Amino acid sequence: MTFQLYDSATRITAPLDPVVPGKVSIYHCGLTVQSAPHVGHIRKEVVFDVLRRWLTHEGFEVKIVANVTDIDDKILTKSAEHGEEWYAWAYRFERELHRAYAALGCQPPTYEPRATGHVPEMIELIEELMERGHAYPAPDGSGDVYFDVRSWPDYGRLSNQKLTDMAPAEDADPRGKRDPRDFALWKGHKEGEPETASWPTPWGRGRPGWHLECSAMAGKYLGDEFDIHGGGLDLRFPHHENELAQSTAAGKPFARHWMHNALVTMKGEKMSKSLGNGALVSEVTQAYPPRAVRLYLLAPHYRSIIEFSDESLEEATAQLSRIDSFVRRAAEVADSEPTRVPESFIDSMNDDLGTPGAMAVLFTAVRQGNAAVEANDEAEVRRILGEVKAMLTVLGLSPDDPVWADAGIAGGDDLTPIVDGLVQALLAQRADARARKDWAAADAIRDRLNELGLKITDTPSGPRWELESAGGH
Repeated sequence: MTFQLYDSATRITAPLDPVVPGKVSIYHCGLTVQSAPHVGHIRKEVVFDVLRRWLTHEGFEVKIVANVTDIDDKILTKSAEHGEEWYAWAYRFERELHRAYAALGCQPPTYEPRATGHVPEMIELIEELMERGHAYPAPDGSGDVYFDVRSWPDYGRLSNQKLTDMAPAEDADPRGKRDPRDFALWKGHKEGEPETASWPTPWGRGRPGWHLECSAMAGKYLGDEFDIHGGGLDLRFPHHENELAQSTAAGKPFARHWMHNALVTMKGEKMSKSLGNGALVSEVTQAYPPRAVRLYLLAPHYRSIIEFSDESLEEATAQLSRIDSFVRRAAEVADSEPTRVPESFIDSMNDDLGTPGAMAVLFTAVRQGNAAVEANDEAEVRRILGEVKAMLTVLGLSPDDPVWADAGIAGGDDLTPIVDGLVQALLAQRADARARKDWAAADAIRDRLNELGLKITDTPSGPRWELESAGGH
């Protein structure tokens, strides 16, 4: 089965058909670096990281570009409120974004261009649109330039809307617009804004509109036509709709497939900075193991809404403990052998990145592996352990993945080696007590560990411990 992807533009699932056979080019919209990223933002990064890993596993050469929007109304407003230069403000939160990538085990994009580094390409794209009759400068001398939505009959195709049903564009003052739904390609410099936040153009000093930035950067690094364009579902309109319109109106085929992940909600509402309900990645990964947070974000299908809750993260933590417990137990019985992931896992992942099915295969293998450990079936343990490790690698959940080391996190939980050392010291004391037949002391150590939530199992190779939340095996 070849990789099948649901296309947000056509609303059908079809095989991925790369522009260049054997190579997949992906552009997904990065963050506007106005503040620290929350879990809702980072879901997209995890989704596209899993997509990249899977396509690479299947033999494709993957090029992935994710931009950074480092100039924007909100950046100017927030930096001014805090008395900081806008570019320093943006750079600070760009670094926060990179820390969030690393904290959840996401590989860096092939390239991560900044909007401010691509103003010449944006001006060139505006000039092309003007020559073709799809863009115009505001007649009031403000320096604003707009895309003429009525000039492009396909406008609304991505979001499946008619122009007459759309609300006015909110990205610029309506003065000087031919139609209230026309969107800004370029924003003229305004009194009170930093001079450094503007660039010279034939229409006067100003700065780029948000939608223009992505079209220019995608075209520069992936060409006029590329394979997959994606982002969060909230970007489909107006951002991606506008990108598609301005790029195709300029004569570029643009993206072959559109991929949108659903949102993370909190109490039924979209997680967002403006609503004040954003769970910051930096805080959530302090409260829960980062690998468990990643599992929580990738386990549901990417087009399914995730409701953020402590209960869900606790369950993800327990699930990860079950997986890790099996890997530890199995390693005591047999060495793993390099292997390919199971066919059922492949089928799930090739069906529109079906991570729920893939996770079901993983947990089934863990259950079967635990049974093989109990039966001391070395050959079966070796086989299953190899498959489990292969699946964890594809999902970016392997504790041995270099991305966790790069983030300064040992397997996503930097306390594990410390806890293990302390527990092993207590178990050694218990073994000494048993050797001298001091059963009361041995039982007291075991009971104390049980009170702390640890389950102790005596095996032929020595005592083994695991969290009670991981479940018995």
